Amino acid sequence: MKKLILIFLLGLVVLMLTATQYISQLSNAPLLSNTRYFEVKRGDTFVAICQRWQQAHWIERCLPYQVYGKMFPERVNVKAGVYELQGLSVLDALSKLTTGAQADFMFTIIEGQTFKQVLANLKAAPFIDFDLNETNLARHFWGEIEEVFGAADFHPEGWLYPETYHYHAYNKASTLLKHASERMQTQLTLAWQQRAQDLPINSAYEALILASIIEKETGKAQERPVIASVFVNRLNRKMRLQTDPTVIYGLGDSFDGDIKRRHLREYTPYNTYRIKGLPPTPIAMPSFDAIKAATQPAQTDYLYFVSKGDGSHYFSKSLKEHNQAVKRYILNKQNG
Repeated sequence: MKKLILIFLLGLVVLMLTATQYISQLSNAPLLSNTRYFEVKRGDTFVAICQRWQQAHWIERCLPYQVYGKMFPERVNVKAGVYELQGLSVLDALSKLTTGAQADFMFTIIEGQTFKQVLANLKAAPFIDFDLNETNLARHFWGEIEEVFGAADFHPEGWLYPETYHYHAYNKASTLLKHASERMQTQLTLAWQQRAQDLPINSAYEALILASIIEKETGKAQERPVIASVFVNRLNRKMRLQTDPTVIYGLGDSFDGDIKRRHLREYTPYNTYRIKGLPPTPIAMPSFDAIKAATQPAQTDYLYFVSKGDGSHYFSKSLKEHNQAVKRYILNKQNG
């Protein structure tokens, strides 16, 4: 009896050593993936996935891993998703599939982009469920924006916070936009609560509109508060803003990249050479720095600015000084 027990224990040790050596050999075997992403669909089994890998020549044989799956069934319970498997061993790749460590995708909303640009980029984003109707976006994505922030009519422009957002494969585009919108609402609320006194704007929404103009006019971030001061000073004096980015936005798809004098004379709700005060909506997605500049502008006497051609601006207190700056930085360059 003792001899039988001894033989059994010896056989068990040999089996364990063999299994250990077998797993060690499997652990070092690379998955020869030649694509960045691998998708596990709902209902896929490990056996089916293993066969796909063998057919794609990512592994030499499937049988050893099927045996491994019989030994450790809990380690082959794969989860649906999209995974990055390049550079991994077969067992490390399998570990990702069983733990659900899906690929992390990123989508960036860049400051100064329009809603149309964001939507086009989102539609082209990899592995996203684009569930948006471009002609009739569901208002519930933006909740109570109109009531809380003083927006007269629903308009998506300006309401998406510029930032990088993370998502997994087949997450809904509407969920990402809702997150970006809620982030913008939070940042706008914070800036509005900390606003300077006696601003010539009456609501957080007007601050968002002004911030979007500042964003489009600014080539150097440090100039935003000064740019803001020019617009605030002009609004206080009932002067038209006369800013080209609003004109361009109002032209829409008809703008060919070259703003002309006739464009400045053309009436649109966004032509600040023709209308008084702010345009009806933002014209882009402003950064927090632009929002802060709109709510806490620098204290200056400037009423004009002109681009120097290097991203910075020359600021003037009088029309005479401004005309001289235009001649220096614009006309002389054109004539030269």
